[in-house]
Amino acid sequence: MSAVLSWTPDWTLWPLSKALRLRAVVARDTHDQWCALTTSVDDVLLREAVGRAVTHTLHWHEVDEDTLAVLLARGEQSFEARGTFVHEDGAGDGAANVAQGGAEVHALSVDAISRQSSPVVKLLDATLFDALKAHASDLHLESTAKGMVIRHRLDGVMLHVGDVGSREVAEQLVSRLKVMAELDIGERRLPQDGRFKLRVQQSADSGVRDVDFRVSIMPSSFGEDAVLRILDRSRLSSEAEALSLESLGFEADDAAVVRRLARKPYGMLLVTGPTGSGKTTTLYAVVQDINDGTDKIITIEDPVEYQLGGVVQIPVNEKKGLTFARGLRSILRHDPDRVMVGEIRDAETAQIASQAALTGHLVLSTIHANNVFDVVGRFMHMGVDLYNMVSALNGVVAQRLMRRLCAHCAAPWQPEAADLRAAQLPLGTHGRFFKAVGCPACRGTGYKGRKAISEILLMDDTLRDLIVTRASLIKIKAHARASGTRLLRESALACVLRGDSSLEELNRVTLAE
Repeated sequence: MSAVLSWTPDWTLWPLSKALRLRAVVARDTHDQWCALTTSVDDVLLREAVGRAVTHTLHWHEVDEDTLAVLLARGEQSFEARGTFVHEDGAGDGAANVAQGGAEVHALSVDAISRQSSPVVKLLDATLFDALKAHASDLHLESTAKGMVIRHRLDGVMLHVGDVGSREVAEQLVSRLKVMAELDIGERRLPQDGRFKLRVQQSADSGVRDVDFRVSIMPSSFGEDAVLRILDRSRLSSEAEALSLESLGFEADDAAVVRRLARKPYGMLLVTGPTGSGKTTTLYAVVQDINDGTDKIITIEDPVEYQLGGVVQIPVNEKKGLTFARGLRSILRHDPDRVMVGEIRDAETAQIASQAALTGHLVLSTIHANNVFDVVGRFMHMGVDLYNMVSALNGVVAQRLMRRLCAHCAAPWQPEAADLRAAQLPLGTHGRFFKAVGCPACRGTGYKGRKAISEILLMDDTLRDLIVTRASLIKIKAHARASGTRLLRESALACVLRGDSSLEELNRVTLAE
């Protein structure tokens, strides 16, 4: 243990948060030389991670577990005493926080990939580059008995893009991801979440942009799986400038109804649907539409995906206690006219949102439900006061994202009687039917891009009475249909009959009743 006195750790050069995560300490010895201290000096990925962050020449020393534990414990005590301990999310203050500066930024370009010497690093960078080029929303690395399967989520559907034929290489790919996301490379039994940033240049003529990756590592039967959510903020920002309900695929009549609901002086507008159905993007389009500079608009989101000019946007930080409910309470003291809440997840948020809508604010939010009628059941399950909720609610929009047929390869097609029966359509159904074929432009899928389909429930006094008196779902649906509500299936079918999508997509996205 006396060897501990031979080294003086430098937490500004190599922050304590990284030292704890990667089990390595950077210190000066008695001869004023820079040293890296760890229990595993032969770990190539660890040496690469430390070497990339520390520019000094390092002398690597293997120490026992007790010595490393003492050095780390002293570091924790030192920072706790000064009140500047840097947590894993980068919170804190002082020099250590400045040195960490959040997630590391890695460079990614065709030239950078070709210059890489490590085959694993080159393979992972090429995989990330391909996912960006394809505009995939997620990249999945799934371990198998023989190696790994690589898949993209493209337009909401999983697409197989490649295989890794070695379990050793598969493990190294996951380890490399952990290093980039600053996760514990030695932990293989528990799930881990992290993030990193890439500075990307897709061609010599294109500009450089930053892309965020959220990483989820999960133990599986054959090792560890990784899923990366890709957030290309520069692309999202350019899309936000042209964001509108029409650009998302809303029919003109539906877009007009949503705008009318969003321009009411108070009340609540909810957008519902499963994860990945475009709810938040629709709310962004609504905010863009109503943002004329005359109202104070505040949003609370998890995370902030689009940067909107003239709008105060607050990111949720649950580790620090900033939840949707707490943030919404604070927002209401900030003199807003219109408030967007990223998601109603619990009874407390629902109650505060309802009260805000009843006291002169317009509240826009999302909630997870399968259709407009299930929203009431979700609130009842949360234990929300039903009378206040229906009094506050102006309308509910349920939506899905339906893939558009590729304009380059879609082929005219006449469905057989069996095809119509499978879709539960009358045998005499007429329309401009097309079939997905597949070509290089759509990566063989037959589809390119997506559009929103929707059903809209407008609240009126009769409907409010039916809900408060807990009338049957049949009666509620009958009144809604009589008032003009068009179901998701009908909206999707209209899209198919116009030739925008296919019967297969109709059955994938919606259920026949």
